[in-house]
Order: sequence, then C-alpha cells, then structure tokens
Amino acid sequence: MDIRHATNPTDFKTYTTERLRQDFLIESLFVPGELSMTYTHYDRMVVGGAVPVKEPITLEAAELKTEYFLERREIAFLNVGGGEAVITVDGETYELNKLDVLYVGKGKQDVKLGSKDASNPARLYFCSALAHAELPTRKVSIEEANPNELGSLETSNARTLYKYIHADGIQSCQLMLGVTCLKTGSVWNTMPAHVHDRRMEAYLYFDMQPDTRIIHLMGEPSETRHLVVSNEQAIISPPWSVHSGAGTSNYSFVWSMAGENYTFTDMDAVKMGELK
Repeated sequence: MDIRHATNPTDFKTYTTERLRQDFLIESLFVPGELSMTYTHYDRMVVGGAVPVKEPITLEAAELKTEYFLERREIAFLNVGGGEAVITVDGETYELNKLDVLYVGKGKQDVKLGSKDASNPARLYFCSALAHAELPTRKVSIEEANPNELGSLETSNARTLYKYIHADGIQSCQLMLGVTCLKTGSVWNTMPAHVHDRRMEAYLYFDMQPDTRIIHLMGEPSETRHLVVSNEQAIISPPWSVHSGAGTSNYSFVWSMAGENYTFTDMDAVKMGELK
C-alpha cells in the first residue's frame, strides 16, 4: 500500500511538477492479477484498483493493523471496463457490468474480487472510508443510477452525472461516489470550479484513448497548478483545492468524497474572475 501524507496549502505553492505528481497523482491502479492501493491521510481514504484474472483477489491490507479490511471501514467498487466482475461478500455473490457499483459496509470479513471471463478481466476501481456503523451491502446498476444532464455543447461541458452513493441513493457512513460522462465535443468538467473544505475528493479519469490527456487543475483558487493525466490514473484532491480539468477529447471520471459533511450540495463556488 502506497502512503500519501497531507500537504499544507502554503507549502503546496512551492512544489515542482515532480513533487505534485508524487503527492497527488496515482499513476498505476490496474495491474493484472494484483490489488493496488493508495492510502491518503486526507480523511484516511483508500483508493485502489484490481484486475482479477484467473484467480479471485482477496481484499486485505496488513497496513491497516486490523483483523480484516472492513473492520472499521466501508468500501465501494465500480467496474470501469473490461468484462463482468464477480464479487463475493461473506459468501454472497454480486455481478457487476461496466459502470455498476457495489457498496459493502463495515463488518464484512471475506471479500473476494473475480472476473467472469479470465480472457476479458474486469477492471475494478474502489474507494474506502472510515465507518462508524454497519450498513447493508447493496448493488446499483448504471440503469438504476439517477442521471443528471448538465452543461452544454456551447460551453464544451455537456455531460451526464450519475450519483450512486449519497443521501438519496445507496446509504453509507461518509463515502459518496458517482460517475460523470462527458459527451462527444465536450472536454471541461466541474467548471466553474468549487471547493468543499469539509470533504476531500478523489478523481479517476477513464474511457480515454492512449494518446489523449487531461489537464487537471488543482490548488487554491487564487494560485492553481496543473497535472497532465493519462487514462485510468487518479487524483487525490485536498479539501482546500479546486478539482477541475479539460481533456484533448471527451472522457469519463469517477468522483468519490469522504469527510465531515455528507451533504452533496455543500460546496463553495469559485467565480471565474477569482481563478488564477
């Protein structure tokens, strides 16, 4: 498990490109046959990926110093591509097609990640947050997610936002998760930008072609920095940072949040004239 420590926003202003990438970019999440995890001290979220091939992969992490991964945690899995995923939770089996989500609550001890077809393995992305209560395991398919049509082609940000884990959807202790899919001809996400000082956020960019890139903006609104991001790479976004980006083509991204406030609309908008 890779460990990422929290950063003071004043120190952030002095970072080189290499340091920015080292602290905030997760470059390799999907390795065939392996479980990849990054532990961030921002709200102690764990961000990870798994590509189960011939044998199922067991969810475990000795670094947490607990008897099992979900002893004090909750987790959400999302199939971002490849074939159908098969996840077993304490003997109960769930199948996930692309963009289906499975929430697993605190207290579940035996979680195994598999693929229905080893020749076309699933690519499972997951985020985990600390939990204070046991909540039921629940699957939501992309067809059941509540789509919100946002933006327009005129502003290059026509997109569909799907919310899975939130106050009016899958119930969790503090984790929120959804997917935003940009339409052909649109490249901007989350602009005008915002911050939410009560929650951190993680972004996974996916459904990108090998030669396309995202320019991800982060930092305090008055002094932003950028990261160049490739397909299936993730960003750790601190609570004090904007999180927005533009691509060389349309794309999709998973957004997940954890922190003190569970209200999806709790965000502080940043006026375009304030961005620098």
